[in-house]
Amino acid sequence: MTVVTGGSRGIGAAVALRLAAAGHAVGIGYVSARDAAREVAERVRETGAGCVAVRADTSVEAQVDRLFDTVRDTLGPITALVNNAGITGPLGRFTETSPEVMRRVVDVNVTGALLCARRAAREMATSLGGRGGAIVNVSSGAATLGSPGEYVHYAASKAAVDAMTVGLSKELAADGIRVNSVQPGLVMTDIHATMGDPDRPAKKSAVIPMGRGAEPEEIAGAIAWLLGDDASYTTGAVLRVAGGL
Repeated sequence: MTVVTGGSRGIGAAVALRLAAAGHAVGIGYVSARDAAREVAERVRETGAGCVAVRADTSVEAQVDRLFDTVRDTLGPITALVNNAGITGPLGRFTETSPEVMRRVVDVNVTGALLCARRAAREMATSLGGRGGAIVNVSSGAATLGSPGEYVHYAASKAAVDAMTVGLSKELAADGIRVNSVQPGLVMTDIHATMGDPDRPAKKSAVIPMGRGAEPEEIAGAIAWLLGDDASYTTGAVLRVAGGL
């Protein structure tokens, strides 16, 4: 049973559907897009997989607990987490980015990822009665590129996610839990419109060696591999899925 945070749209929705096709029951966490989450959940169920969608702000511990409790009680023991929920805030130069935006991005991307990983580890750790499992954190190519002029604060938050991945992979290995991350580059989702530049994919594609942005399903494929048996000896990896950037 896999929890996918931010599962109502984009990468998260693609992951939920990819995992369902592979036989996973899926718990979808979402913060505001209720109708989209319900639509994804219905598509998951059409594959024959169990699914439940739960509203939860991952930066709030009580809501994270409600998400995991609901998913476990509805679908059974949790054996995987895709830590996908994240935000960028509006595009802009660092000097023009408000402290409020910075704090919210860090709250969701860093604190939220930590809270979800902590709860998942408590569910899965063999020393606590769990079955072991896997966590995949969704980072970003921005973690190493820095994203100057766009969202340096977001890049910094994703670098923190990668540091968390490496540390947790070492701490949780003896408990049967593998922890890895993926670093997507430009992905063709509605996040670009949300951050204020719907034409960003077309403008940015020219600087990508492969000449295009990724489809969400291409990122989902990498995540599914990291969760699967073929990656049984892979932990602490930071997998770049960015078209050559």
